[in-house]
Amino acid sequence: MSDLRIQQPDDDVTLRHWQYVHNVIIPAHLLSLEEVRERARRHHLEVAYLGDDLVGCSTVRPPSDDTQTATVIARVLAPHRGQGFGGELYARGLNRARESGAETIETVVLSSNEDGLRFARKHGFVEIERYLLPGDTIPWIDLRLS
Repeated sequence: MSDLRIQQPDDDVTLRHWQYVHNVIIPAHLLSLEEVRERARRHHLEVAYLGDDLVGCSTVRPPSDDTQTATVIARVLAPHRGQGFGGELYARGLNRARESGAETIETVVLSSNEDGLRFARKHGFVEIERYLLPGDTIPWIDLRLS
């Protein structure tokens, strides 16, 4: 384990940190602070720091009433990649998803995020669907843990 400090965003500062990481890594789908607040009510969000440096964030979308599928997303800012931080965020998210009753684990990656796709595949995810959201020009890729 590293000296990574991971916490749920619980104020405007940490919510903005989560928003910053999301928006840097997913520039095709920028979120407002209000949209982040709404996500924090529906999903389990976390923000990761190394000392005072913002490293990344994660999202766990718990299973809905009609499915045993949870979505786990780990995002790490480029200067901090390749140091195991994504693995730590992912492992925490995976544990959280399983604790919530998930039997199937999925993730979603913007197709232009080659590092994210490589990470997902390295951790056992396989592509199940590619699609464009209305107004988007870059496809999203849904992947399932095999």
